[in-house]
Amino acid sequence: MINGAVPVKFIDPKIDFAFKKIFGSEDARDILISFLESLLGLEGDRRIAEVTILDPFLAPKIKNFKYSILDVTCRDQRGVSYIVEMQVQKAVAFLKRIQYNAAKAYVHQIEKGEDYPRLNQVIAVTITDFPLFNGFDHCVSRHESRETVTGQPFLQEILHYFIELPKFTVPLEELTHVLDQWIYFIKFAGTLEAIPDKIRVEPIRHAFEKARVANMTPEEYELYEKAGMAIADTQGAVQWAREEGILIGERRGEQRGIQIGEQRGIQIGEQKGRQEEAASLLLKQIRRKLGQVPGWVTAKVTAATLFQIEAWSENILFAHSFEDVFSLGPNDRDTNP
Repeated sequence: MINGAVPVKFIDPKIDFAFKKIFGSEDARDILISFLESLLGLEGDRRIAEVTILDPFLAPKIKNFKYSILDVTCRDQRGVSYIVEMQVQKAVAFLKRIQYNAAKAYVHQIEKGEDYPRLNQVIAVTITDFPLFNGFDHCVSRHESRETVTGQPFLQEILHYFIELPKFTVPLEELTHVLDQWIYFIKFAGTLEAIPDKIRVEPIRHAFEKARVANMTPEEYELYEKAGMAIADTQGAVQWAREEGILIGERRGEQRGIQIGEQRGIQIGEQKGRQEEAASLLLKQIRRKLGQVPGWVTAKVTAATLFQIEAWSENILFAHSFEDVFSLGPNDRDTNP
């Protein structure tokens, strides 16, 4: 509690549902504008006058789940598109998916036969709750295409910004920049009991108000808790699989009695342990979403590779049937709510 204030409970912005409620609401566009301007360094006539938020909350008729949640996507008065995503845990081909989504947003601005000059810049903003890039310690990084000899940025149509929360170490008393205050909010709001006096930026204080549990409907809070439980389940499964795999690998390595055998045993054991736990978790998610799991689904999941299981896990939220779990691709997930 800060300065004797009455304790307040805030939702954690790092949880997908909470992030989109705070940054993707039409009645709180000042929040998204302030965050983007501070991150991109937009000043003067480059500031965002207005944004059109493409609703990240869709309400399809999906059994046992009320909403599908997409990235926070908006467009400013100049036509520039922004894709903002919060990612709590690593996923297979994560960076490839980020680039794919940005490229898709770029090309989908025009229909076949329309003129290329109508294409506008796309800026992808990705916030991760895990270290993503090795080789540097700063938490905010910008990635663009440059000519290798001159270093000139001739290709600026698609830009990527990343915020790696574990690399953010600025203490509360040293929060002088607006961007630092935003990152502090995203990283720590879920653990606070009051709005810090140090934070005076009005849109950030608005974000805290938006994050108050007391301001949520019972239905919203239930969805928020389910999203948090899903993250905890997945993280726990990964940790268990890692520890179990190492133990199995060590046993096999010791039995062989040689270093090469030990290393190979660790690799095999870890992979097998991860695969089994991932399969168990996926079947649990399928059962929650679609009901009783038929035998053919169980057989298909338990026989699958870890890569296949992780790919299918991304389809759960958007699946209408058991077949959808195994067949939906990125385009299908976007267009079949």
